[in-house]
Amino acid sequence: MIIYNVTVNIDDSIHDEWLNWIKNHIPVVLSTGLFTEAKLTKVLVEEDMGGITYSIQYRAKSKEALQEYYKNHAEAMRQDGIKRFADKMLAFRTELEVIDEFSVTFN
Repeated sequence: MIIYNVTVNIDDSIHDEWLNWIKNHIPVVLSTGLFTEAKLTKVLVEEDMGGITYSIQYRAKSKEALQEYYKNHAEAMRQDGIKRFADKMLAFRTELEVIDEFSVTFN
């Protein structure tokens, strides 16, 4: 299983607008059929550069599905955010391979 992680630092001046946009954007990414789920998380460490940082973690069906996303969808998805928020948003992407998963069951 592959996690496609997008970390985004948002300028305070557009925070509310961006947060509303990303909550609508994530379902669009999921509608490609290449991911099984997504999580939107807030990074709790304050950045020296200011702003608020979020991580969006998309769980890809496979490495091949992620490659298909890059080939057929990623550029258009990125451009949508760039057009709307320009230099008020800084993003970087990371691919993570899930090695194992653990959970706790409570009685």
